[in-house]
Amino acid sequence: MRNIKMSLQFDGTRYSGWQRLKDNDNTIQGKLEDLLSKMTGENINVIGCSRTDKGVHAKSLICNFFTKSDMETGKMMSYINHYLPEDIALTYIDEASERFHSRHNAKSKIYRYTIDNGAHQDVFSRKFTSYVNGNIDTALMQRAADYLLGTHDFDAFTTMKSKKKSCKRTMMNISVSKKGSLIYVTYEGDGFLHNMLRIITGTLLRVGKREISPEDVAKILQGKDRSVAGPMAESSGLCLMQVEYN
Repeated sequence: MRNIKMSLQFDGTRYSGWQRLKDNDNTIQGKLEDLLSKMTGENINVIGCSRTDKGVHAKSLICNFFTKSDMETGKMMSYINHYLPEDIALTYIDEASERFHSRHNAKSKIYRYTIDNGAHQDVFSRKFTSYVNGNIDTALMQRAADYLLGTHDFDAFTTMKSKKKSCKRTMMNISVSKKGSLIYVTYEGDGFLHNMLRIITGTLLRVGKREISPEDVAKILQGKDRSVAGPMAESSGLCLMQVEYN
């Protein structure tokens, strides 16, 4: 069996996230598996590095699949990009070692949340940003974000309902920056819970608007109570930028 490694970029606006759903094949994984199965004549299962939520985008989502097909990777790339919808593109393809697993072998994932803080929403970037008007103090947001670095139980920052799964994750870096009217919040961690980054972003925005203090974020983290964390930011602003491997 050949193990094929790929990198995808996509505009997630009209999709129900990465993971294939039983009652809905309008997902990135679903579209890709259907196409690869037709290409190879096999029942293909695509392994993704991250389960992006509905409406979330990706600059580089790494995935892999196993196949007995002898088609050259260059021809695979041409075939896949020819038949993929215009809002999904394959940017890299190559053979990987038999042991490569796009999710289990990932060392860290980097996501970026983009906030449009202009006087009015920019029409041309609206699908890839979240519009928030008013004064936002990015220095306060950074102070609050620093409390989230390290390994913690992020119970307060997820909508995951299962109590059996651990909410412990390691946040390696969070940076808040502003360029023009755009505010970028960049996260790097070993993995993220369901809606975790959107809830953290919504909480940091409350700090930036001076509704709560940076120290309140530390208390929210320690309290592990979702009801006291901030609102969940829109999915449109979130994008998977990069995946790091050992």
